[in-house]
Amino acid sequence: MPKTNQYSEVLSPLEKDVLSIIWPNKKMKVREIYSVLRPKRRVALSSIAVILDRLHEKKIVDRQIETCRGGLRYVYFPQKNKQEFEKSVVESAVNDLIDRFGKTAINYFNERFPDKGERP
Repeated sequence: MPKTNQYSEVLSPLEKDVLSIIWPNKKMKVREIYSVLRPKRRVALSSIAVILDRLHEKKIVDRQIETCRGGLRYVYFPQKNKQEFEKSVVESAVNDLIDRFGKTAINYFNERFPDKGERP
């Protein structure tokens, strides 16, 4: 069975790309994200706006309304940094395994990771 990206079940490829841009930059407008992503990937500005809205619904990014010359626009920013997001994905997966398999999952983790204090 081939290995999948750690986010493959959580994020779409475009969501991953958008997050890889917004995490280091902190606060960005849709057009700014689009301008970074466009040379690397064929994508419409409206698709970026839709993806950011989905990420907002998933509570992965948050947004503020900003007044501009044409009216109002959103400025998006991550709710968690990359490391915190990755930790929440792992935590969710582990909790799901424990909920589904109970003691079997716990015993597996104890066998697989016997030296809990030695890992960073």
